Amino acid sequence: MLAITALFFTFWFKGAEIMAFSMWLYVPLYIVLLYLSVTVAVMAHNHNHLNVWKSNIMNIFHDNWLTIFYGFPVFAWIPTHNTNHHTHVNTEEDYTKTYRYTEKNNLFTSTTYPSVSSYFQQPVVIKFYKEMYGKSKKKFWLYTLQIVCLVSWVAAAFILGGWQKALIYVVIPQQFSLYSVLFFNYIQHVHADEMSKYNNSRNFTGAINAFLFNNGLHTAHHFYPSVHWSEMEEEHKRLAPNIDSSLIETSYWGYLIRVYIVSIFVPKYRSKSMRVARIKRETQMKKNEMKTA
Repeated sequence: MLAITALFFTFWFKGAEIMAFSMWLYVPLYIVLLYLSVTVAVMAHNHNHLNVWKSNIMNIFHDNWLTIFYGFPVFAWIPTHNTNHHTHVNTEEDYTKTYRYTEKNNLFTSTTYPSVSSYFQQPVVIKFYKEMYGKSKKKFWLYTLQIVCLVSWVAAAFILGGWQKALIYVVIPQQFSLYSVLFFNYIQHVHADEMSKYNNSRNFTGAINAFLFNNGLHTAHHFYPSVHWSEMEEEHKRLAPNIDSSLIETSYWGYLIRVYIVSIFVPKYRSKSMRVARIKRETQMKKNEMKTA
């Protein structure tokens, strides 16, 4: 939190000077800003499962801090993720299901999924927000505060800094944050078996977890969504023997390169759908039963 806040204000007030001094310094620092924006998305996810602070006031502050750096009111996680995705886990009822239009898993489907998923989540968030007015006035106004903070933050950036400065230091990092977390969801569930207790998620056990709060250990998260992220590694170790080995990857970047780049030229590296395989087995079993009957 301190790092991205400090880096943002450094860029806001000294970005032009840093660029004039050295692009070799400016570009790496901007990449760090984008990386920290991704951590904000993961923090938003974690915070909605288990509040960061014991103090209610601090949690409200945290909600709004996350909102302005994440680029969307963080209460949106409640109807789309907490109560829907964790209940239905990539089944037909899941707003974020990965096979909405196609069972394929390639560079096109993976890069367009965040936009598609976001489109179908918007009506759910709006409906949830409107209904909250009749259910809990307190929550409704706290959620409204998030919207006000976000709109004010973006508006102030454009008014005080101009469109270029606002775009580079506010909007692009926000959109990168939003896009990345939806992309993660796709990678973690595509071609897994949504009907399986242990094989509905893909896991990454490598270095990504040191940089993104163990977010790669996704099966354990679905089993224990309210467990603090620092304890997920231990939970994953307990569950790992039950998970199909094809759903445990060491390298996140290795997976992306192999499945989305190398597979274009070497078909054997293309992702194989456990979901499609299960459906085929079930269809064949039904046919066999009909023949027997």
